[in-house]
Amino acid sequence: MPNLIRSGAASRLVLAIALASGLTLAAAAPAQAAKKAEKKAEEAGPKTNYSKPFVALYQPFAAKLNAGGDLTPLVAEVAAIVAAAQTADDKFAAGQVATSLGAKLQNNALQRQGVALMVDSGSTQMGADRAKFLFALAQMAYQDKDWAQARARAEQAIAAGYPGDAELLLSEVHFAEGQAATGLDVLDRAIARKIAAGQPVPEAWLKRALANAYQANLEPQAFKFAGMFAQYYPSQTSWGDAINIQRNLRNYEGQELLDLLRLAQRTDSLRNERDFVDYISAADARRLPGETQRIIAAGIAAGKLKSNDVFVAEANTVASGRVKADTADLVNLARDARLPSATVATLMAAGDAFLSYGKAAEAEEFYTKALAKPGADTPRVLTRLGIAQLDQGKVVEAQASFDKVEGARQAIARLWGLYATQSAKAPVAQ
Repeated sequence: MPNLIRSGAASRLVLAIALASGLTLAAAAPAQAAKKAEKKAEEAGPKTNYSKPFVALYQPFAAKLNAGGDLTPLVAEVAAIVAAAQTADDKFAAGQVATSLGAKLQNNALQRQGVALMVDSGSTQMGADRAKFLFALAQMAYQDKDWAQARARAEQAIAAGYPGDAELLLSEVHFAEGQAATGLDVLDRAIARKIAAGQPVPEAWLKRALANAYQANLEPQAFKFAGMFAQYYPSQTSWGDAINIQRNLRNYEGQELLDLLRLAQRTDSLRNERDFVDYISAADARRLPGETQRIIAAGIAAGKLKSNDVFVAEANTVASGRVKADTADLVNLARDARLPSATVATLMAAGDAFLSYGKAAEAEEFYTKALAKPGADTPRVLTRLGIAQLDQGKVVEAQASFDKVEGARQAIARLWGLYATQSAKAPVAQ
């Protein structure tokens, strides 16, 4: 779990929090603190309450602890100190000395015992620091792979108002227990609160959510967090992840794959030879020769394709032989598509041809008409209508088209919708 749990990190955190909070571990004896509180009751706030049997054991123990030297023998005396603690303040003081001794001896188990005594004591001395110590206790339990305690303490820390790291830790506990869906729910709620508060969503949270959703084959969650990763941290990497996760979990082919790879091309996230080869296959040099030529040229320029590769060379030969006639026929295709009697097949052929040649306005015209025709593949038409609108800078219209897509293409359209929103704000980071 990066940046949260490391070997010894929990131990150091306990002592650091204690010192920063002004908690004097094993400093003045409880009897001395009690006398001071009695003299200045009005100034000191709530009175402390230590039992005499506890004080009798605590004082010599604290003196030996403060004296230094070989502290190892004191470990055996801690049990008696804890057993003698009767009041809330007794238990808090017992926890303090156990935590302090554990920190000095680098004894994580003793520190954990001490912190648990402090947070469970009910003493008013714990004050506002309880949430911090609960989180530290959850960290120590996580480090010990005590999942039940780590989960319980993290939940208590969250309830006590500790910020988002406790939720991240709780999600990690669920992941460690093989409860990916539950862990993702916890993380999802934490992310939602960040967004609602207008706070940035930590990149590490999105990466952890995405990784666990994908590894557990939880498709809806994987798509959601992949989209959020691309949304809040747009880059070639995040867009490539979002697109490839859809490809891997859905196994898109043909026309659906073509539109997904068109998004990869626009976000500059075509990563390898497979991406370019699949794009060429989906475009089909016989149907979309101009687009096929462009992708082949881009793949060669990027060093992902070799011009002498048999597949690439054949596709390029077919495309080159058809481009001139194909472009010359655009006029006739547009004329036929504008006839009142034009079929949905004619309109789609026209829309696809003009879109592939970068003539987005004409493509929008024909896709819009195709929507009104019986037998239209509505999700496919809406997807490409949105692409044509976006290519013209019509962001609002494109988003509206993408939002209407349902069925198997919905996940693809949602990614296009995210890209539309980003394209209106700033370019994708390189």
